[in-house]
Amino acid sequence: MSEATSTTVPTASAAVSPSTTATVQAGPSRRTDITVRTLQIVLALFMAIPSAGPKLVGHSSAAETFDAIGFGDWFMYLTGALELAGAVALLIPILSGVSAIALIGLMIGAFITQMTVFDGENALTPVIFLALFAVVAWVRRQKTVELVALVRRRV
Repeated sequence: MSEATSTTVPTASAAVSPSTTATVQAGPSRRTDITVRTLQIVLALFMAIPSAGPKLVGHSSAAETFDAIGFGDWFMYLTGALELAGAVALLIPILSGVSAIALIGLMIGAFITQMTVFDGENALTPVIFLALFAVVAWVRRQKTVELVALVRRRV
């Protein structure tokens, strides 16, 4: 992935002094943007359908897993709701970066659970997703900055 590049743009006062310029932070390249947007869609579909779906409908496989964890059904429904909310937010441009960060937190919890409750079985799965969410969070970091600025203006 390419990093955001800086572009030098002459300011309005450049007519007075040709050496006066301002630095404007550009977003990711078009190719990077399309690639990460595609990744966001794929991740959102995965988080919404095969991950959150069974938890929200109380499928027996999900219920057995959460019974083994020891927190019961309320935790299964909460996890499913958080996954679904994260999936939806991944598709909303201004929320995509912060959603990826939140889903990284969820994957850390999933990894810890896999290591402690299930003896490391399937522990690599949340690590892979964590890495993919980290890519989205990094590329969409400017959206996170915009969201924070918007929230601060409103407060």
